[in-house]
Amino acid sequence: MAKVEANHEKYKNIRFDIEDESVILVDILETIPYEYIGKDIEVTIPTTEFTSVCPWSGLPDFADIKITFVPNEQLVEMKSLKYYLTSYRNVGIYQEHATRRILEDIVKLIDPKWLKVEAVWNERGGLGTTVIAEFPEKKD
Repeated sequence: MAKVEANHEKYKNIRFDIEDESVILVDILETIPYEYIGKDIEVTIPTTEFTSVCPWSGLPDFADIKITFVPNEQLVEMKSLKYYLTSYRNVGIYQEHATRRILEDIVKLIDPKWLKVEAVWNERGGLGTTVIAEFPEKKD
C-alpha cells in the first residue's frame, strides 16, 4: 500500500470571515411584562442551535445553551432572543466569553432576580467545555 503524505501547507492561510462582537444584535432584544410581580417562577429557555466561531481559525463552535431565570418585572421576548443568539453565528469569540456576554446582555435587558446561562460546547479535538455564568455573582 502506497503511503499518502498530507500537504498541511495548503491549510496554512485558510481563514473564514470572522466578525467582531459589534455585529451581535443586542438592540434586537425585547421584553414583555411579567404580570405576576412578587410571585416567583423559574423560566428555562434551552436551545441546541447556538454557534459562534473560534477567533483563531474561524471554525464553528456549537453549543447547547440553557438560559434559566427568575424574573422581576420583565421576561425576554422569544423571537428577539432567537435573532440575538443567531447573530453570534460568525462572531469570533471564546466560548467562555460568549457565555458571559449572553448573561450580561440578558441581565441588562430584564434585570432578573436570578439568571444562569449554561453552555455545553461540543467537543473539538477530544475536548468539550461546559461554561456556567450566573447572576448575581456567587460570594465565597
